[in-house]
Amino acid sequence: MAAQIKPGPSSSNDKLNTNRKPVLLAKIEGCSDNVNKAVYIPDTDGVISVSSDRSVRVWLKRDSGQYWPSICNYLPSPAVDLFYRPITRQLFVGQENGTISEFILEEDFNRMESKGDILAHYGRITGMIWTEVSIDGILEQWILSTSRDKRFQYHNAKNGNPIGPPFVCAAWCTSLEYDAESAHAFVGDYSGNITMLNIKADGLQVVTTLTGHTACIETLTWDVSTRRLFSAGHDRLIIVWDIGGGQGTAYELHGHTNRVTSLAFVSSKNQLISAGEDSVLVFWDLNAERKETPPWAESDNCESCSRPFLWNITGIFERKQFGSRQHHCRACGRALCDKCSQEQSTIPSMGFELPVRVCKFCSTNIDHTPLATFHDAKHSVMSITMDLQRKCIVTVGQDRVIKIWDVSSLLL
Repeated sequence: MAAQIKPGPSSSNDKLNTNRKPVLLAKIEGCSDNVNKAVYIPDTDGVISVSSDRSVRVWLKRDSGQYWPSICNYLPSPAVDLFYRPITRQLFVGQENGTISEFILEEDFNRMESKGDILAHYGRITGMIWTEVSIDGILEQWILSTSRDKRFQYHNAKNGNPIGPPFVCAAWCTSLEYDAESAHAFVGDYSGNITMLNIKADGLQVVTTLTGHTACIETLTWDVSTRRLFSAGHDRLIIVWDIGGGQGTAYELHGHTNRVTSLAFVSSKNQLISAGEDSVLVFWDLNAERKETPPWAESDNCESCSRPFLWNITGIFERKQFGSRQHHCRACGRALCDKCSQEQSTIPSMGFELPVRVCKFCSTNIDHTPLATFHDAKHSVMSITMDLQRKCIVTVGQDRVIKIWDVSSLLL
């Protein structure tokens, strides 16, 4: 009898098996310390990176196809963040000591000139955004920044003077995003809160605080067209906040098994790209209809079989049953015992792309069609940046390697 090979059971890595994948175009290696951020230079085969070895490097693609540094400039303290303006070739670099340094790159990207420093903070810079505002008909340039000194501050980019008093958070400020149209800033902190601020020339005003995360907010991204805010962090959770709708609605996206470290949004395709320490890139389809996750019910007994929970001493004696631990169905939110919620299922419409606990009733009524694709980045990702013109992303890994990926086949 001829041998027959049967397919084995599906594994947890099946989500990575897809015909459409990111194509690795190049790897940049050789950094002596952690690379904290890297961005692609528009209209040029080049990358700008900042590193904990205090260096700012500009890498240009050579005839061999490899990227080699054309500029290597060292700062007084570790370079931890950067913001680049392609039109003017202005480069702002945030440092560990709280200083923001400005440079102008030459047209051939073989030299850069220092334009000055802004003594913005007393601790590590965690976010920087350049913006231009009109005040009484005069255009002014501002630099918005956050730091581990728990402060959000904005300065005049030309003279370095602070504009108004800073906003002080209760915890480290860890991320920053800004909507230039409405002049609102979003400040994420280490405790998991996001503070929405209205920024004016004569000071700032706290609008509201968004609560939903249970750990540090690592990254924020803003969708200008629909006025949505995307947040992610150490709790492995991504939240989509509908700021422009005015209804206070938000829905969750669950697809990572470790900290989510970076987000990128492709407005033309309505796609969100997320990356994290689990070495996975996730492409989320936001055109699909999404539902908010239901609130978790609280009850003294299982809402399916009425079995008492551990703290319901009266119910335990009356029913002569051992108390059960309380669980919740992620689809309906009911409070259930373990026996009534043993099913594991994905719920793509609610953002659960990994199996979660559901009840017996809900498990038969779930559409399992995936609304996200998963791809192996081959390194634990610390940062991603998007080049929409080339349809490429740049990932920075904990292995001190910068990777450039062609993702055109995934942007449908």
